[in-house]
Amino acid sequence: MLTHDKIWQAIDRLGTLFGYSASGLAKQAGLDPTSFNKSKRFGPDGKPRWPSTESISRILAATGATMSDFIGLVDDNVSAPYKEQTLTIPVIGFAQAGAKGYFDEDGYPAGDSWDEVQFPQVNKLSDSKIYALKITGDSMEPLYRKDDVLIVSPHAKIKRGDRVVVKTTSGEVMAKHLVRQNASGIELDSLNPAHHNIKLASNDVVWMGRILWVSQ
Repeated sequence: MLTHDKIWQAIDRLGTLFGYSASGLAKQAGLDPTSFNKSKRFGPDGKPRWPSTESISRILAATGATMSDFIGLVDDNVSAPYKEQTLTIPVIGFAQAGAKGYFDEDGYPAGDSWDEVQFPQVNKLSDSKIYALKITGDSMEPLYRKDDVLIVSPHAKIKRGDRVVVKTTSGEVMAKHLVRQNASGIELDSLNPAHHNIKLASNDVVWMGRILWVSQ
């Protein structure tokens, strides 16, 4: 049964699973940082306040978890074992990604020079080909900052508006918003307003992967 307490319990568990406090999870989802505070869970008259479906949708998008994962966290018996389920994935610094030997021609991790990190094994992250890129500079601020870790899937379906990592034939690797894509090329919107948007011809793109989520 989906009670008020259990829904909020699932939100707290989801935050803990991905390393966020209640306010950190709300902020990561683009909500007011106080949205999930315990003081907001009941009204002045003592009546329970329920999180909106939009709020839940946003935290699922921010973490990469699915609705099935969220419902699983409602169960009182799953918190501890669920938290222990992790996935080991390869990780390198963002600056290294442009060097030879780290990816094959399809954009999959290659070679043995990758480090490893542990991440929660939710359904969306069960792909054996996903990898992580650690931000090392400030060119992607304010959205991504130094030491943030981007989780990237090289073959997840990509649509307009998605955040993507692109490698060009010149060896440059960049994180952008995909504005549009057609047979002739792609148009990318910069995450940092100080950088210009760019257009790339199809033959200038080596590979493109979708950013599933970011650990901050």
